[in-house]
Amino acid sequence: MVEMKGKVALITGAGQGIGLGVARAMAQAGAKVMLSGRTYDKVAQAAQALVAEGCEAQALACDVCSAEQIDAAVEATCAAFGGIDVLVNNAQQVPLGKLDDVTDEAFIAGFQSGPLATFRLMKRVQPVMAARGGGTIFNFASSAGIRWDMTGYGAYAAVKQATRALTRAAAAEWGRAGVRVLTIAPHAESPGLKGWVEHNPAEAEAFFRTIPLGRIGRLEEDIGRALVALCGTDLGYLTGATIPLDGGQANFD
Repeated sequence: MVEMKGKVALITGAGQGIGLGVARAMAQAGAKVMLSGRTYDKVAQAAQALVAEGCEAQALACDVCSAEQIDAAVEATCAAFGGIDVLVNNAQQVPLGKLDDVTDEAFIAGFQSGPLATFRLMKRVQPVMAARGGGTIFNFASSAGIRWDMTGYGAYAAVKQATRALTRAAAAEWGRAGVRVLTIAPHAESPGLKGWVEHNPAEAEAFFRTIPLGRIGRLEEDIGRALVALCGTDLGYLTGATIPLDGGQANFD
């Protein structure tokens, strides 16, 4: 595994699922990790578990829909650990459903927690990273954005595709400052996926058959450790790309 000793990572939505898997992988690789989430007790418990394992971790409450809380989270991370080298924009409210069923409020919440929060966090963290000689930003998308049959996924795909566009722009604009920006499109054993499977068992069964590797990704081993590897110098020339961590299911060409 890539060594991350001396690096600082701020991870949103880190109380469960992919965010927690990434936090665990980065902490185990030696990074100092700040776990943020809307529910403080959840991220605090996760951070305490990492500390008990010998890792350096702290937690803070942050609703990424709030610009003020985003500013506070970045300031608190810098105060606690001296800076930020890795930003993981994982938190996202998901506006699923057919267009006639998705409310304005749900779509706006998806936009605010997704591309708008990503936009704000990237802009807030970029000068911090640049002052340290560079860093890596991970944004999250979904293969839902490239489905041929978009029925039931239009609003969700729209906010995720907006995030991909922001990744490309940030990679182009900030590369000279040493800041790399990547989009990750994962399939993983998250609470959200499990809930989708429970509500859509037939669709889920058919979907799983399209995964060449024949399984859903593991949170820490398949997703978290991949992000750790992407932080390493061996992959330091990679930026602006969408990387599907999905067992070969999607094609983002």
